[in-house]
Amino acid sequence: QVQLVESGGGLVQAGGSLRLSCAASGRTFSTYAMSWFRQAPGKEREFVATVSRSGDRTAYADSVKGRFAISRDNAKNTVNLQMNSLKPEDTAVYYCAAVRSYSSSSIPQRTTEPDYWGQGTQVTVSS
Repeated sequence: QVQLVESGGGLVQAGGSLRLSCAASGRTFSTYAMSWFRQAPGKEREFVATVSRSGDRTAYADSVKGRFAISRDNAKNTVNLQMNSLKPEDTAVYYCAAVRSYSSSSIPQRTTEPDYWGQGTQVTVSS
């Protein structure tokens, strides 16, 4: 069982930055690839970014590539999402998710249903 708790959301002006964090419980954090998803009002949840178990491979949605950076610290059981150059269209609830992975350097398909989800944190970008 893995419990995920996100933090760091808030209100920011367009062009600003936020750093989301996700703290995971349990001793099996390093056996999961970690991902961030988001859901805007009236829209389906969408993939944002993912990082491999070892942290050496990442992937991003085209809409955030070059602006967002995902990272993890297996010693601290945390995964972060640094969000720069934020746009109003980035407004959404952001969810941390754990995807069981059997390879330390592989990244999950962005359509793979995660095994665990956090409760979400709101990010609002004003224009």
